[in-house]
Amino acid sequence: MKTALNAWTVEASLSMEETFAAVAAAGFEAIELNVDKEGTAHGLSMSTTAADYAAIRELSKKYNLPVASISTSLWGPKMGIAANHADASALLYKQIEAAAELGADGILTVPGGMGTDGATIATVRRNSIAFMKAHREEIERLGIFVGLENVWNGFFLSPYDMVSFIDEVGSPKIGAYLDAGNMIAFSVPEYWIEILGSRIGKVHVKDYKRNRSLNSGGTWEDITHGSAEWKKIIPALRAAGYDGYLVGEVFKADANMSYADYYKKVAGEIAEICSY
Repeated sequence: MKTALNAWTVEASLSMEETFAAVAAAGFEAIELNVDKEGTAHGLSMSTTAADYAAIRELSKKYNLPVASISTSLWGPKMGIAANHADASALLYKQIEAAAELGADGILTVPGGMGTDGATIATVRRNSIAFMKAHREEIERLGIFVGLENVWNGFFLSPYDMVSFIDEVGSPKIGAYLDAGNMIAFSVPEYWIEILGSRIGKVHVKDYKRNRSLNSGGTWEDITHGSAEWKKIIPALRAAGYDGYLVGEVFKADANMSYADYYKKVAGEIAEICSY
């Protein structure tokens, strides 16, 4: 497995080139970029152009830092609310475009939207599956993996939810973008990996420390400093056939630590768990 860092971890004011330089200097093997709102210093956006992609490809070459995947902050309730499907389609294809232009093989999507206009989880699931099925053929033609992430939005509450959703959509190019930290508060990451198996196409890593046991609350911690049992998680990923990037999606909490030192710390932590 290989180390990567999501660009959200990088100091927000840094330019795109400064971001590539900082992530490369810390020792990461790749970077994950994000489609964000307009004006983000080192983010992509819905108006990113061919010339912008060309400039980023040059940075990737200059710093020997591949783009591992494309995430985004913009999904919100788009996929699960039928009235938002036009915007959801535009975002999906912008992410796929960015991945193809920058040499990444996958993107991150998020189904959800419960509570929006009174939508229930049943409605959101139905709409989200219909959305993915409507784009399934085109996704397969374009050849970019579309990963569905388990986030803190009350949608994927067990690995069986993810398996059922992915299998009903029914495409080898649509699977799980597993966040190995997002279920620690209420479940166990290696259990999810066993059940999701080969459906896992991308992985985020972060860590969470439970106060006592499951469902007891807790706090976000640096990787290897929480309740994640990486010596079980990493072998479980290997057993599932996963050998891709472990993408750190973390944030600096120590105001006394420089960003440069923090990036190196995270790179070291992910390199450590890669060895398990």
